[in-house]
Amino acid sequence: MHTSIQYQGVSRRLRTAWVAVFFLCVAGFVLGVLPLPGHAATSQEMKQLIRDALKEDPNLVLDVLREHSEVVLEVAQEGNMQRKRKAMLAQWEQDARVPKSIAVKGAAIRGDVHAPVTIIAFTDFTCSFCRQSEMMMSSLLERYRGKVRFVFKPLPKDDYPVSVLAAKYATAAFMQDAAKGWALYDAVFAGADSLESQGENFLKKAAADAGLDLKRLAQEVNGTKVREALAAARDEADALKIQGTPYFFVNNLVVRGSIPKDLFEEAIQIALKKAGK
Repeated sequence: MHTSIQYQGVSRRLRTAWVAVFFLCVAGFVLGVLPLPGHAATSQEMKQLIRDALKEDPNLVLDVLREHSEVVLEVAQEGNMQRKRKAMLAQWEQDARVPKSIAVKGAAIRGDVHAPVTIIAFTDFTCSFCRQSEMMMSSLLERYRGKVRFVFKPLPKDDYPVSVLAAKYATAAFMQDAAKGWALYDAVFAGADSLESQGENFLKKAAADAGLDLKRLAQEVNGTKVREALAAARDEADALKIQGTPYFFVNNLVVRGSIPKDLFEEAIQIALKKAGK
């Protein structure tokens, strides 16, 4: 491929197609999405081809964007994700050097209590991103069985009554029975729509289905222990400068928000390596 390729006598539609191909390839190279084969033209050569075409027909780029907008957007999004991934990996290297102090004694723990990696999740039952992350978490715990444990930290929206109520029920449930607490936890996340529409009636039914003592639960939901536990989680979140949910700690690595499963696995792998496992 050479920059001496000429465009005279080539139909406008065909030139647009050529520019589209070159534009997308160059975008892929520049954004780091596509590898640059040794036998192919360099990105600079391809850029020159585009410049030559645009001099002849300045409207070509508009045609490319209009006719191939979805592909252009996909390349841009992929490049943006790659940049975010690199930035996150760099941040995790820094995070690993800074120990985080988060209480796990008495907390709701799922998985091997002696696992070398602890995933602490500050989460809210009414948060859609928290629900997405929870769907992923069960498969991660299964894949890294014996290597990872999961700790639940309730962080409800203080100005949203059903969010606070769900956190109270879950906290009281765990105080009553760990296994039944996890059953309620799973049911509340799975029944997000019912939680929003039915509120406490849904929580009572879910608690009954989980086998919890409803009379005792009713007393403890608004009791001192539950109130203090939620306040302690809130104080921890404030001290850690947590804003929004979900918010995870994978040992000392910070994961803000919902991220793809493969990237979360990278955090686990880094934490295992740092732990010598």
